[in-house]
Amino acid sequence: RSRGSNANPDAKRLYDDLLSNYNRLIRPVINNTETLTVWLGLKLSQLIEVNLKSQVMTTNLWVQQKWIDYKLRWDPEEYGGVADGNYEVTLMTKATLKFTGEVYWKPPAIYKSSCEINVEYFPFDEQSCLMKFGSWTYNGFQVELL
Repeated sequence: RSRGSNANPDAKRLYDDLLSNYNRLIRPVINNTETLTVWLGLKLSQLIEVNLKSQVMTTNLWVQQKWIDYKLRWDPEEYGGVADGNYEVTLMTKATLKFTGEVYWKPPAIYKSSCEINVEYFPFDEQSCLMKFGSWTYNGFQVELL
């Protein structure tokens, strides 16, 4: 596994080639009319608090995201076998890349969610809290969350 550019000359060259002139602020689509699909998953790390009075649930989550970035593809044979199936390059953001252009990013986050909490059957109650995710900067035709 390569972390950044510290592993070997091929990994350093790949890292430099991928990130030179790369603008992370631009949606990674070939045509601006294309939709970027981001697969989203949540993994509960910790239930921090359920506040009955304020009807708020606080959780510690891993926000698992995956998308395809055509600008981050490469041919492993051109880089000494880097990414030959078990080799990955990790960016400073802790995003992990595959040679196919797949980007995986799993940042931790703490969320406070408004929930209607019903403890009528305590201690056998079950709570269901809905969380809605979307982009602040792009509409659903530009970025689709699945």
